[in-house]
Amino acid sequence: MTQLPTWRAEVVGSLLRPPDLVGARKRRDSGELTQAEFKAVEDAAVRSAIELQADAGIDVVTDGELRRYAFYGNLIDAFEGFDREGGWAIPFRDESGEQLILKRPVVVNRLRWKRSMCSEEWTFLRSEAVHPGKVTMISAQQAAAYYDPEKSRGAYPTRDEYLADVVDLSRREVDELVRLGCTYIQIDAPQYGALLDPTMREGYRQRGSDPEELIDRCIELDNAIIQGHPGVTFGLHVCRGNNQSKYYAEGDYEPISRIFEKTLFNRFLLEYDDQRSGGFEPLAHLPEDRVAVLGLVTTKKPELETEAALKIRIEEATRYVPLERLALSPQCGFASTMEGNRISHEQQQRKLELVGRVAGSVWGES
Repeated sequence: MTQLPTWRAEVVGSLLRPPDLVGARKRRDSGELTQAEFKAVEDAAVRSAIELQADAGIDVVTDGELRRYAFYGNLIDAFEGFDREGGWAIPFRDESGEQLILKRPVVVNRLRWKRSMCSEEWTFLRSEAVHPGKVTMISAQQAAAYYDPEKSRGAYPTRDEYLADVVDLSRREVDELVRLGCTYIQIDAPQYGALLDPTMREGYRQRGSDPEELIDRCIELDNAIIQGHPGVTFGLHVCRGNNQSKYYAEGDYEPISRIFEKTLFNRFLLEYDDQRSGGFEPLAHLPEDRVAVLGLVTTKKPELETEAALKIRIEEATRYVPLERLALSPQCGFASTMEGNRISHEQQQRKLELVGRVAGSVWGES
């Protein structure tokens, strides 16, 4: 692979929505604000998000995904054909046993382009940020979860036919981002989390799907979207669910470890904030030209990790990957959905500053 930049401190994508942006969105939806008035508030919020990351010492920044209602919202809003909350529900839970249900989108009509998924996000970020920036998109396999055999059949007789459109549209989006000067694109693929969880893997088998074949299919789809862009960094983020401080999967990365070897991604942003994530042993599969971004700082809980504890865990990871091919981040976004995780804006800031401070101490200034 082409030698690409190695940033040591980054975020996964989303940040908590500020209250004034949440209020403005509601007033826009009710007709109290014009679209132009709302965009002024939204732009100001994104500027503040960029400044927050830069001040915290984050090397490569996002727009906080503040223009989306969820991490997948840019796909749903960019195309006609989705019922926003008509899909099958997925339960999220926490250690106390508390659960909530997220209603997923579902495709009900053939997808028709309305607007670019990410061009507004990227061009604004490019114009405002001093630091390097990145854009986040969802994987085709995540989009596959928005196909329902009953509700979607009238639009797409098979899931594969739907995924062919998703891959084509995603590939076109990547091409456009590269044309606009974007050099770092992250693909969010929490569906891989279902393929590492032993219970969920068994559920796939009982429904007639081989998890191993699904992993290979995921790899094929991801590569089809990102291949052929020399000089562009592609990151893959894999977590176990993140919705209002809750998760849906658990297990280490070993069952899906061939993604490190067979996909074309340069960086792997991996969740490692608690026992659900398992150990660092699967990182031994990482090829010598890839970077593992260790998601050691949790976005789910307000308690702040210590610098000493993070440095110990980074040292543990070097048993499997040399320090020069490691980096640091939070374990996931702070607000994968509009509601956000159960931490405050001040706690979010302290966690970002911790990432920047530890990265600077371990690897030196970028």
